[in-house]
Amino acid sequence: MPHFILDCSEHIIRLKTPEEIIKNVYDTADSTGLFAKGDIKVRINPFQHYTIGNTNDDFIHVFGNIMEGRTDEQKLDLSKKIVTTLKIMFPNVPILSMNIREFEKSSYVKKDMV
Repeated sequence: MPHFILDCSEHIIRLKTPEEIIKNVYDTADSTGLFAKGDIKVRINPFQHYTIGNTNDDFIHVFGNIMEGRTDEQKLDLSKKIVTTLKIMFPNVPILSMNIREFEKSSYVKKDMV
């Protein structure tokens, strides 16, 4: 279920391979014990054209989309662990951030549910 979507400057995927970034985010999310291992999804959207406060500084922002039901403390811990992983991988990238959004169980539908 959880989807971790990384928006980043295109330069990021030249510093580390997309596969390495995806594996590290996946492994970090898995290490929390909040999700079934086979359910974790990670994607990267590199941007060539962007502005960050009128600069072209490198950045990574992770959008974590998870099913509702985790505590605020669990969500904060998840965000901190993923940002820490990225900080270790990219110590010179000035902008590393993450937020968590929740899917509502009452309106979530996937193919095998219909």
